Amino acid sequence: MTPAGGRTVLVTGGGGYIGSHLVRRLLARGDRVRVLDLFLYGDHGLKGVLEHPRLFVQPGDVRDRAAMREAAAGVDTVIALAALVGDAACDLDRAATAAINHEATELLAETCVNAGVRRLVFASSCSVYGAGADPILSESSPVNPVTFYAQTRVDSERVIDAYADRLSAVTLRLSTVFGLSARMRLDLLVNTFTAQAYFRRTIRVFGGGQWRPNLHVQDAAAAFVLAADAPDALVRAQRFNVGDDRSNHTVRDIAEMVAAALPGTAVQVEPQSVDARDYRVSFGKIRTTLGFVQSFSVADGIAEIAAACRRGEIAGLEDPLQSNYESLKHFGIPQLRAAA
Repeated sequence: MTPAGGRTVLVTGGGGYIGSHLVRRLLARGDRVRVLDLFLYGDHGLKGVLEHPRLFVQPGDVRDRAAMREAAAGVDTVIALAALVGDAACDLDRAATAAINHEATELLAETCVNAGVRRLVFASSCSVYGAGADPILSESSPVNPVTFYAQTRVDSERVIDAYADRLSAVTLRLSTVFGLSARMRLDLLVNTFTAQAYFRRTIRVFGGGQWRPNLHVQDAAAAFVLAADAPDALVRAQRFNVGDDRSNHTVRDIAEMVAAALPGTAVQVEPQSVDARDYRVSFGKIRTTLGFVQSFSVADGIAEIAAACRRGEIAGLEDPLQSNYESLKHFGIPQLRAAA
């Protein structure tokens, strides 16, 4: 698989945590990039590239048929990141979550078919495994979503499946993402624990024995590019878990890694408050099929975030824009309802 710079790529949700990395990666290799985004969390994720001559930003909603048709016209590749993400955030307004995460997927796929899009790369989540039935979960393992957010990912994957005979589409089930981003999030496991350790010297762990796969945000962006460039025969109608076997860790282990990196941090375990999500995931398929391997470990991410805290780039845990839940609770839900 060789780089295909020079294509026109639409990234829905391109101003977000992953999208802001992906857009820069695509621009750097010579692609023309369109971004369709409601910018619920602001447009600072694209700061520094907004004036790029090969970037076109279209503020808009993936539920809007006209906006989708305009954004996809003449596009080679669509990378679909736009979604409400996070269990607590999605529970704030389940109707809006279902409309964006599930129902809009039908419009997405239909638009891609009508526009003659060569490839759709769809973002899903390893959270679909929920309380995993298998010790190590592969793409053939049964899904068992335990949250509303995860259920919307399962439902949207099934929509994509229904278009397999008309559209070259591939679904990426992402691990829990971590690392620095221009649109920073402190509501993700590694990021949260590192910020808690730096600013509060205490990490709160609910349960602790649950397994989580982890993925650096830059590696996530790289995986989307790999899937976009891959030959049709390798990816059409396929699902890939995205991550690395070396980055499966228990929640307690991650807390201990953070505490070791930031001496003086206490780990406060609350065994009575156990998170039902528990999944240890295999990444053999994406490694052998697409050649994906991680470039950044969890330890790398901890060091990166701690260094950003020391430099003052992360000012604390109180900024609502760094949490999907807090952002939506304070001002995002009215914006979503107004845009519907």
